[in-house]
Amino acid sequence: MISTPLARALRDSGLVWHPAAGDAFRIDLVEVDDEVFYLSDMTVEAHTLMTGTELGFNGTTEWALDSVAIEDALWLPSESQLRVLLGSAFRSLTAVDKGSRVTAEIDDIRSDFDADLAEDAYARALIALLDSVTA
Repeated sequence: MISTPLARALRDSGLVWHPAAGDAFRIDLVEVDDEVFYLSDMTVEAHTLMTGTELGFNGTTEWALDSVAIEDALWLPSESQLRVLLGSAFRSLTAVDKGSRVTAEIDDIRSDFDADLAEDAYARALIALLDSVTA
């Protein structure tokens, strides 16, 4: 699973989350940031309201929480989601000593992004891509 600091960096680089069933997230508050939740039609659903998107908890969690605004949730995109988001910039994923390397081409420059986990290598590449778009 992607690291929390990289998930925050993705959000801060402008990645927008459109919640869908199966998505993993944390509530980005100190007292509950270790819990990982998964969107599901049975336990946690995304509700689009006039005031924004809220993630509604359907009474099956072990602590009392009705809903949380999407702004207070931190999306933890999966490896496959990150690869899709990289799109045509993605070149390869390879195993390297102690981890994974994602190679991406951003602004006609091929770069390598290494991390212990493939998800984190993808996230680093995606951050670079997002930062190049907003620069």
